[in-house]
Amino acid sequence: MVHFVGAGPGATDLITVRGQNLLKEADVIIYAGSLVNKEHLNLAKEGCGIYNSASMTLEEVIDVIKKAEQEGKMTVRLHTGDPSIYGAIREQMDLLNELHIAYDVVPGVSSFCGAAAALKAEYTLPDVSQTVIITRMAGRTPVPEKEEISLLAAHQATMAIFLSTGLLKPLRERLLIGGYREDTPAAIVYKATWPEEQVFYGTVGTLPEIAEKNNITKTALILVGDFLGDAYERSKLYDPSFAHEFREASK
Repeated sequence: MVHFVGAGPGATDLITVRGQNLLKEADVIIYAGSLVNKEHLNLAKEGCGIYNSASMTLEEVIDVIKKAEQEGKMTVRLHTGDPSIYGAIREQMDLLNELHIAYDVVPGVSSFCGAAAALKAEYTLPDVSQTVIITRMAGRTPVPEKEEISLLAAHQATMAIFLSTGLLKPLRERLLIGGYREDTPAAIVYKATWPEEQVFYGTVGTLPEIAEKNNITKTALILVGDFLGDAYERSKLYDPSFAHEFREASK
């Protein structure tokens, strides 16, 4: 059996209880070494085989899993954040299907949730934005043309932009073309929930300068939108004049 486990955004106590228990039971752990907090590996039992996938190809990862299955061992494939977001798990699962190897997926806390916690922010403020767009700039990995940043920016929704810290000048250009103002609030969150976490506030117009000034080149999330501002409407859910299934409206 193979368990794809989300390790969470960084802090070791933000992995799920289920994920933590599976790490303790695993005979083999294959972890995304470039991003996963290596302290998670302290949970591994004695004799557990540990592999860093940062230096491995997809085929090499599958070969390790195949060998473990032949030996009747349980494998944890440990991904950063939640494995469903930029985790490249589909290609692994498809090959496991071909090999008739059973697997499941354990969700994790994504770094965009960790970034919101670091910012003490709510992405979905009433009358500001009720939509969160999770995306990235095109780089060595292409992005479909219909998802080009300026097209997404036209919605003026909250944006959480992954894997783009090294592309902040073209990112700024695409955000402005899409309709965000130069003074639209923005933030860079470096290594959300890690001990070395850092939060930098600014605007769409100042994003490149913020990163350059603070030497932020990778492992950071870009957050954009008026959810970082001060203007919003109070939620209807807790408004005394608003009735719903569990509460009558006050007169």
